[in-house]
Amino acid sequence: MKTADIILKIKQGELPGKAITVARNELLKINGTVDTNIYFIESGSLRIFVLDGDEERIIRFGYKDNIIVSLDSFLSGRPSEFYMQAIKKTSLKVITKQAFLDFIRASEANLHTWVAVLENLVLQQIEREKDLLISAPRERYERVLKRSPQLFQQIPHKYIANYLRMTPETLSRLKKS
Repeated sequence: MKTADIILKIKQGELPGKAITVARNELLKINGTVDTNIYFIESGSLRIFVLDGDEERIIRFGYKDNIIVSLDSFLSGRPSEFYMQAIKKTSLKVITKQAFLDFIRASEANLHTWVAVLENLVLQQIEREKDLLISAPRERYERVLKRSPQLFQQIPHKYIANYLRMTPETLSRLKKS
């Protein structure tokens, strides 16, 4: 069982949650707050970012059929520095931590799924750290394009450029070449 299995269980209603809609540019979470919810994106897209001085640094995106969470807050129950914001109107299913824990504890298979999801998140984070250490914009672009081609269909280029730590003009040049 993997992330896809959890998504299927969410879609089938095996994980109880509340449906909400977040307007374009609306903040779902602000820094300094605790958020232990899990969000399943039914439509639309979100970004997670931090502020570095007065500059935003995007660290993750979520779009249709993705699960997104403020993982540090979810795991620790403490406030997080992350912001979550809708890029466009987004419909979500909100699953509480307690509902998710009840689901995990319901069976050995569900527990194994949770471990697989965490392992996948760690591997994704390692890939992201590698991306940030690479100084060549072309290599960063190619790595992300190979890993997440759907990102370029779902997310506006100005946000992808921020995520890749380059200007929108540099991203445009890379896409054309």
